[in-house]
Amino acid sequence: MNTPRPHDLLWLSESNALEGVSEEWGASQWRPQLPVVVRRDVNHEGRIPVGVRGMRRDQRAAGWVNAAKIKRVVSPESLASRELLVKSPFVSMPPVQGAIQLALREWPWVWGITGSVGYALATEVPVLHADSDLDLIIRCPEPVEHKLLLEWQQVIGQLLCRADTQIETPQGAFALAEWLRDGRVLLKTSSGPQLVSDPWMQKGEA
Repeated sequence: MNTPRPHDLLWLSESNALEGVSEEWGASQWRPQLPVVVRRDVNHEGRIPVGVRGMRRDQRAAGWVNAAKIKRVVSPESLASRELLVKSPFVSMPPVQGAIQLALREWPWVWGITGSVGYALATEVPVLHADSDLDLIIRCPEPVEHKLLLEWQQVIGQLLCRADTQIETPQGAFALAEWLRDGRVLLKTSSGPQLVSDPWMQKGEA
């Protein structure tokens, strides 16, 4: 199994596979039938950093899982399938309709759906509503032309829901809207946020 990446959804083989969650609601609301989501942190001794969500928006907890106890991985990219979207029980909701509009177009990159919409698509648990944001991710291992990203931003600005895009580079992730507006971004990395002008440049490069 490839190392899970941030935003991947993981199903675990047993309830004690989830470690480090002390929140009281965690024991009552999480079970192995529900996924956890990979978060950005430094892996420790073969353990993957994950986040757990409850039914309320404010119920979020950080934990760890042993990679050997992962039985299923669902990527954000797989949730952006037009076939999956149109068959979703949430197909009539604006965030899913927005994702379908994006899936009808050809893009020069791989993109996916994260956040509450991605979780609902993967589990059919009704954690999204008509006003939910559509959280998106674009995998960009190499720099992308500014005008192409601007075109994407213009398209998502015309959807029936609010949409936000994170760009994933080998160095970390950044908010596309911030990049297009300022030319500098707060890059989220495994070792913490960094303010950078080139989010593709490796640390130490000139």
